[in-house]
Amino acid sequence: MVTKNERRTKIKYRIRNKISGTAERPRMSVFRSNKQIYVQVIDDDQQKTLVAASSQGMEKMNKSEQAAKVGELVAQKAIAAGISTVVFDRNGYLYHGRVKAVAEAARNAGLKF
Repeated sequence: MVTKNERRTKIKYRIRNKISGTAERPRMSVFRSNKQIYVQVIDDDQQKTLVAASSQGMEKMNKSEQAAKVGELVAQKAIAAGISTVVFDRNGYLYHGRVKAVAEAARNAGLKF
């Protein structure tokens, strides 16, 4: 029987074979744990993280609201760093709930993907 994490890992590798980040259009990767959510904007050519944001240290609120704040924060940091378009990497998670909240908040803050 395949566990939930093994299934996500298989989906993750299938996605990563199709997308990668460049200097012009970096990859925006989302990782969610049970308590926190982390977002990185990555240039895969140089193997460097350009921008990162997480929900650690944020005030207590709903997980979806936290995810939306993190999406907004990463979009502001990316635009300040001169990044306007990204490739969205949901990292094997379903595009639903917190992952969707991050993506929509980043779009609303001005990031294009």
